[in-house]
Amino acid sequence: MNSTSITFKRTADSTMCVRVLGIDVSTVDMREAVRKCDLLIGSGRSEYICAADVHSVVEAFRDPAHRRALNGAYLTVADGMPLVWVGWLRGCTRMQRVYGPDFLLEMCRTSIDRGWRHFFYGGKTGIAVRLVSRLVERFPGLQIAGTYAPPYRPLTAAEESEFTAQIEETKPDVLWVGLGAPKQEQFMAEHRGKLRCALMVGVGAAFDFHSGAVKEAPRWLHRSGLQWTYRLMQEPRRLGRRYLSCVPAFLWNAGLEAAGIRRLPYETVTQEKRTGAAPQEGMLS
Repeated sequence: MNSTSITFKRTADSTMCVRVLGIDVSTVDMREAVRKCDLLIGSGRSEYICAADVHSVVEAFRDPAHRRALNGAYLTVADGMPLVWVGWLRGCTRMQRVYGPDFLLEMCRTSIDRGWRHFFYGGKTGIAVRLVSRLVERFPGLQIAGTYAPPYRPLTAAEESEFTAQIEETKPDVLWVGLGAPKQEQFMAEHRGKLRCALMVGVGAAFDFHSGAVKEAPRWLHRSGLQWTYRLMQEPRRLGRRYLSCVPAFLWNAGLEAAGIRRLPYETVTQEKRTGAAPQEGMLS
């Protein structure tokens, strides 16, 4: 095993990670991920969680900014089974998939007792409202702070101020971000510490799935790692190029990494980076 393949990420009690194509993927299961969120909320800190799949990891392999965003997260959980399989091959047998849409449901379920307030940012116009309606019906007592459907372009200064003021007024504990990768990860990295919420979580397609806008793949496809084929059949124009590009790239580069033929780039976000000091990038050994 490569000496840099197992690392530790600073959380409330430190989290073991497996490094995949330069990304530290947290070797947690669903229960542990929710427990760590429980420790974080109310601590006075402001953090974010990324749910990484093959597409996100390949994007990060190609884009240093996305790589920094993933590695700067409180947790970067394995949203896809291929990342879990890599973890198992490297000895992290307790690692399980933490699928973004399921994580959203588990956090909502836990929040009934905890009293957490949720805000939903993302989706097409009306999607977040439909999502909230379904979640409140499924989890009676769920506390909703608000929703915001941003435009597909960057926010103007006035829109940014409006959104920030809405968060300041509603004071959510968890801000769910459904913009898709890599946009949602960049948003969370840029807004950490700037918004009045303890935790931001990027959950991609969860808004569409749980609002009923898009049908979710059967569970047996989830377990087999072939969920992407179902999504491809649903949205061939939007997802065809993505999957034809990222799946072969992941298999090729992960194979080179496993064989020790290639050392892949790694970039971390240190405390100095978070506070605006000059970034320090490079390989860690």
